Amino acid sequence: MNQPEIAISVTNLKRTFGKVQAVKDVSFDIRRGSVTGFIGANGAGKTTTMRMLATLEQPDAGEIRICGIDAIADPNAVRARIGWVPDDFGRYEFLTIWEYLDFFARAFDFKGQERRNRVAEVLSFTGLVELQERSIDKLSKGQGQRLCLARALLHDPEILLLDEPAAGLDPKARIELKNLIRILGQEGKTLLISSHILTELAEMCSDMLFIDAGKVIHHGSADSLKRGTHAKLIYNVETSTPPEDLATWATLNPGIELIETHSRGVRLAIEEGDVSLISDTLRRMLNEGHQVVEFRREERRLEDAFVDLIGKLEGSREEQD
Repeated sequence: MNQPEIAISVTNLKRTFGKVQAVKDVSFDIRRGSVTGFIGANGAGKTTTMRMLATLEQPDAGEIRICGIDAIADPNAVRARIGWVPDDFGRYEFLTIWEYLDFFARAFDFKGQERRNRVAEVLSFTGLVELQERSIDKLSKGQGQRLCLARALLHDPEILLLDEPAAGLDPKARIELKNLIRILGQEGKTLLISSHILTELAEMCSDMLFIDAGKVIHHGSADSLKRGTHAKLIYNVETSTPPEDLATWATLNPGIELIETHSRGVRLAIEEGDVSLISDTLRRMLNEGHQVVEFRREERRLEDAFVDLIGKLEGSREEQD
């Protein structure tokens, strides 16, 4: 039987807690084999949506289909196809890593040598072989996240849901986790990853799903998001004079938008147009006493795109009020 092209399908999903509407009429489809970044500010509705996909929360309204299965009507069938990696998980005192994974392998009905082989496989994949006799309540945050991922992989799920997997990790642990996610994507797993770290998501994900105030505001490739409808080019300008002076200059010149001031200079958005406009901007900087040591065009960052999206939404809300 052919596998459905859509791994996750969400239609008109709603969830309310008291007077707070956490998820408001959300709809999206996730392609099979894609790695999708799920992005939003705190309180945007990401975790609530993820928990409903993992069958841990019941929606007030709407439909969720995982691999074509109705997640609300048949949650057990869905659980057999998903791996859930929350931002934190319970750690049982006095259990070693091996004992912990063996316990869950038994819960998945692996038996005998097959069970031992499966535990060994996920230990090897997540780099935990040398730590398998360590008590799980003595693990670092990064080691704990790898253990949680190992547990989620025991039954070889088609879909992985990862909620803030890199939160609180040190740089080495982030790199290790990112490499594991990249391998899983290459193996054809479907991954939905929520995070606040947009730069890292851009390196791992083929698609981006933005949510704000419980509603989807963008769903597409990272490149399409960065392009957007933005008619400006981004330049990083470094100066040997105080960056604040150049920032003030930028705010007083039409056609130039100050994005941010940093320790060595500023980032500017300049109206896209004739090349002479760019060279004229640089010439005016120099003529007005700014000692520019670097003037470099940059690719638009995901952070910039996200801020633009939120800014446009807030502007439209103010107009409606």
